[in-house]
Amino acid sequence: MAAEQRRELGRLSALAVYRRLAGPGRMERRRRGAPLPAGRKRPKARLRGGRARGGGSEPEAPPPAAPPSHVEVPVELPVEVPVEAPVDPRPEAAAAGPDPKPQGDPKAMPGSPKAMPGGPKAMPGGPKAMPGGPKAMPGGPKAMPGGPRPAGEDGGDVSGGGVSGLLRRLARLEDSRQRAAELFRWLLAPVAPAEFLGRHWERAPLLVRRGDPGYYAGLFSTADFDAALRGGEVHFGTHLDVTSYAEGMRETHNPSGRALPAVVWDFYQNGCSLRLLCPQAFSPTVWQVLSILQEQFGSMAGANTYLTPPGTQGFAPHYDDIEAFVLQLEGKKHWRVYRPRTDAEVLPQFSSANLTQAELGEPVLETVLEAGDLLYFPRGFIHQGDCLPDAHSLHITVSSYQRNSWGDFLEKLIPAALQMALEEDVEYRRGLPMDYLQYMGVANSDTVDARRTAFVEKVQSLIKKLVDYAPIDAAVDQRAKSFLHDCLPPVLTQSEKAQSVYGFPARWQDGGPCNVDIVITKDTEVRLLRHGIVRLCNEEAGVMLYYTTENSRVYHKEEPKFLELDPEYTDSIEFLLSSYPNHVTVDNLPCETLEEKISLATLLFEKGILTTKKPLAQV
Repeated sequence: MAAEQRRELGRLSALAVYRRLAGPGRMERRRRGAPLPAGRKRPKARLRGGRARGGGSEPEAPPPAAPPSHVEVPVELPVEVPVEAPVDPRPEAAAAGPDPKPQGDPKAMPGSPKAMPGGPKAMPGGPKAMPGGPKAMPGGPKAMPGGPRPAGEDGGDVSGGGVSGLLRRLARLEDSRQRAAELFRWLLAPVAPAEFLGRHWERAPLLVRRGDPGYYAGLFSTADFDAALRGGEVHFGTHLDVTSYAEGMRETHNPSGRALPAVVWDFYQNGCSLRLLCPQAFSPTVWQVLSILQEQFGSMAGANTYLTPPGTQGFAPHYDDIEAFVLQLEGKKHWRVYRPRTDAEVLPQFSSANLTQAELGEPVLETVLEAGDLLYFPRGFIHQGDCLPDAHSLHITVSSYQRNSWGDFLEKLIPAALQMALEEDVEYRRGLPMDYLQYMGVANSDTVDARRTAFVEKVQSLIKKLVDYAPIDAAVDQRAKSFLHDCLPPVLTQSEKAQSVYGFPARWQDGGPCNVDIVITKDTEVRLLRHGIVRLCNEEAGVMLYYTTENSRVYHKEEPKFLELDPEYTDSIEFLLSSYPNHVTVDNLPCETLEEKISLATLLFEKGILTTKKPLAQV
């Protein structure tokens, strides 16, 4: 590069430099969240014929998974408040209007919490429609005004005091499943979870207007964004995307290397949006919220944050392969949401490419989200969002249910069923007819031939019979094993830390280690740290206990963690699961000998899986 060119570049913004060097029109290739390299295993730990594998770091400094990308989009149109009615996502229902009755079974979501009574008065009104804005579309989703907030275990308001106060109150609940249900209730409030699951989940968007700018206070902020940049661990492409969308063109402007504040904020100042992937890796609060919610969903919960300058947009219209909960943290943003265009796009397995405005119909929802508001839309609903000229926008998209469908489950189940059928039933091992190539195949599909009829009937009978060999529970365990690998590790409460290995006072003092011995007796009272942190799986290699306490906050940065146990220990694990959240004495574990009971309890304690009712040692 000539000296004159270098001097010219020195006067350009980061965005101009990027475009000069990378060339115009560099379009984003949407990332699908490839796993990061796995960490190394620690040496095996013996347990009387079983062994433990996996590395360990304290679950209050490590966390888990960030799901594959889910993006949001920008647009340019005036806005209006949506109508109060659910949307049927099927294209053929577009002309039929809304169905006023709840659809589906709220029990479809395991452990769905009951609606809580009471709460403060509804917030008056909502933002007015902008002049010249299109009218709200018929059949549009429900816009919920502010209203009652969820009640905690003691009947108190679990939303007051910002997110930090909420998490402190949730920490007082002994059962992790109840914590997850209450946090889910807070996320949707004032909409009852049962109503949401029956009318909106996988069916229709939901808009909740709260009129409370401080509802998400403490969850994540632009100051937190800046602190993450100054921490020195944010890298372009891996953790941060710099994007823009103008004149129908979506561009990504990621340089290589670290995302230094001076460069990042220069991009922002020049109209670029900033997407922070995996904010849970940088924010303990986001980590804690997601780690609780994942137990409610039974599926990985992840997040991205989006910071958009006033009057700009960062993403093209598209649909995603996740259930999306948009939480407006700061400023405001104009959103348009469109129903799936075809049956094939209802609850899709994969996200779409960038779409053009010409490919879209009329929105079923158009609104401006303000701080404290919530917008939910199912996978397959096209969406786009842009900033108004007078305010920036910071929002976080919480996501779940990526590749968590019946079809994904059958992908595990059917090959296993076929393998069992081949091993146990000679009919599946018999040879195909010698002449089947002569009358089968597309070229022969219109041929009337008794041999074709017999061939098709044979295939149908083998497929029907396959159900008898389907190892349904084993396939569920394999799905659960994958989920536990995706999971964030738990964020410990103060009492959990004091009663677990993470608060054990072993240290170097006065020239040597002290308080090293973990003394568990038959009278020690123990329980699982959380209900959802372990899963027993019977595998070809033996009985495996998978657990989450040593996962990473970054998606699949660590390999799956598990203990390989002798089969006689399975009853004890099941006993601990069924006893949760109550404590049981070690002597009550259904092992054959006291030595085995203490040995198992000690191993699980050392892995952070068990806590004791009282701290084992005092400092």
